[in-house]
Amino acid sequence: MAASPALLWFRQDLRLSDHRALHAAIKRGGPIIPLYILDDDTPGDWRPGGANRWWLHHSLTALADDLGTLNSRLILRRGKADRVLPEVIAETGANAVYVTRRYEPWADDLDQHLADSFDKTGVQFKRFAGSLLFEPEALRTKAGDPFKVFTPFYKACLALEPPKPPLLKPQTMTPPADWPESDPLDAWHLLPKAPDWSGGLRETWHPGEAGAEASLSSFIDQVMAGYADKRDRPDVVGTSRLSPHLHLGEISPQRCWQAIEERLAGDGKGERGGRSFLRELVWREFSYHLLVHWPTLPTKAFRPEFDNFPWEGDEQALMAWQRGQTGYPIVDAGMRELWQTGWMHNRIRMVTASFLIKHLMTPWQAGEAWFWDTLVDADLASNAASWQWVAGSGADAAPYFRIFNPMLQGKKFDPKGDYVRRYVPELAGLDAAHIHTPWEAPKEALAAAGIELGKTYPMPIVDHGKARQRALQAYGTIKKS
Repeated sequence: MAASPALLWFRQDLRLSDHRALHAAIKRGGPIIPLYILDDDTPGDWRPGGANRWWLHHSLTALADDLGTLNSRLILRRGKADRVLPEVIAETGANAVYVTRRYEPWADDLDQHLADSFDKTGVQFKRFAGSLLFEPEALRTKAGDPFKVFTPFYKACLALEPPKPPLLKPQTMTPPADWPESDPLDAWHLLPKAPDWSGGLRETWHPGEAGAEASLSSFIDQVMAGYADKRDRPDVVGTSRLSPHLHLGEISPQRCWQAIEERLAGDGKGERGGRSFLRELVWREFSYHLLVHWPTLPTKAFRPEFDNFPWEGDEQALMAWQRGQTGYPIVDAGMRELWQTGWMHNRIRMVTASFLIKHLMTPWQAGEAWFWDTLVDADLASNAASWQWVAGSGADAAPYFRIFNPMLQGKKFDPKGDYVRRYVPELAGLDAAHIHTPWEAPKEALAAAGIELGKTYPMPIVDHGKARQRALQAYGTIKKS
């Protein structure tokens, strides 16, 4: 009698290498049915945004192709998981579900519900780690509490056993005798149609496991040695750009960790850059640690005193920020990079977030929501933790009175103006001395560059000095309370 098949339920683990649930399903023996479920009923406002859905389409295409090389295929279904999974089980006779853990606030409740309901029918529900280096529950302070400060969290991570070596991609999978029906991917309409705003994404990214491996190799070979010094420079290639691949699990953090450790052990080159990058991987872990232990992180201030902050933001100012029309070149360049490529350099994420929160006095949740919709690496934990960090309301956050000066940030990290020229081409004719402060440029310089402030490029929508003072006064009101 043929063995009953197992469902391999893909979620944010769209790869075949270093996939613990996949390896366990193969070790179990018998047919395996890979399945992806598109659930548009995500709790709250956390349905994947437009840029993330574009990436998902191409990542699923790549995964289906990779499965084809193993004599398998990817089954696509749409709907709530607690409805779709029992339907597929009934159709196929599957008696086990293998899955990788997710960490969003609603995920554990769903998994527990599924495990309980399947247990009553004799279906095994096997959940595995694989999205993080360390499970959040494994890390506690000496008092037994979750960590709220990064540095001791980082030290605690380094004190644990090193991440396990990543598992290799399997050579084959046993298919079922009969495949269940699958939705056509195009029927999900994940790609934009009218208008198609994804041209810049197509030119910038290569979703899928092969694209992730290529990005990792490129980073190690060409960028890592200078990472510690160049990671804050948006005008050069100084970062890994692995974040969207990590977000959808096209590559595991264990694979990244191992590859860097092997390079450092091999020739010792790039030690400082490599260690700096590994520290950033642990920052990602810290964000998930916070989300698991404080599930309201995406919606409520971690520090409750910020619930009473006197926000003053208005829709016109928010729209100018979203469109990259604030009149501050480094801010506008970042917002346009985000719109064109679905990504923004990390230093500029901090600058643009600080500008929205502190110059425009707009609640951080509005910026978090915009990033969620426009980032290809829109990650609930990292997005929420990062916005709260800039706002001063989060765990181990930057103090609220740290207000980025957009002119100085531009001059320091984009000294020649190359980044601004790339994304704000109407300022391309200005020299480095004036490109970050065009309102200070001589009239003849503006005329020679074809710039008419207020028409071809906006004047600043707020005065930096006055905005800074207003923000500090607002902070003073909650500091007193």
